[in-house]
Amino acid sequence: MSFLLKAMVGNPLKGFGLGGSSEEKKEEGEASNPAAEAGMTREEFEEYQRQLVEEKIERDAKFVQKKAERATLRLHMRDKYRLPKSEMDENQIQMAGDDVDLPDELQKMVAEDQDEEEEKDSILGQIQNLQNLDMDTIKEKATATFTEIKQVAEDKCSVM
Repeated sequence: MSFLLKAMVGNPLKGFGLGGSSEEKKEEGEASNPAAEAGMTREEFEEYQRQLVEEKIERDAKFVQKKAERATLRLHMRDKYRLPKSEMDENQIQMAGDDVDLPDELQKMVAEDQDEEEEKDSILGQIQNLQNLDMDTIKEKATATFTEIKQVAEDKCSVM
């Protein structure tokens, strides 16, 4: 009879902490050993934990390196387009140890951009730009500007 009463009243009250037995406390105490739960010996479990920590450190180092590479790319782009520098990017590069290089593909792109800019800045590049200009359009703009200035001057000056 007491078994039946305990089963009916004890189980619902377990969640409230009122009806617990010493056997349940022993089971909870045994579950505190994570190596036993994983089915490993203590040494195997420690080695496993060490490997997890090493892998996490490697992942974090790769992540920091990638962030620094991206920050380096942003710095190059800001220099190229004369945008204000970001302290966050400089901090990320310093965190990576200031030994950050752009990936090969990005280095090729930057080198190509620099070559193009050098060509544009050279005298030959300027001459090619002059050849690409439409002289008729320039002539029309110049005459339109001249006639506009002439009309403004006539409006302001009563002598003309």
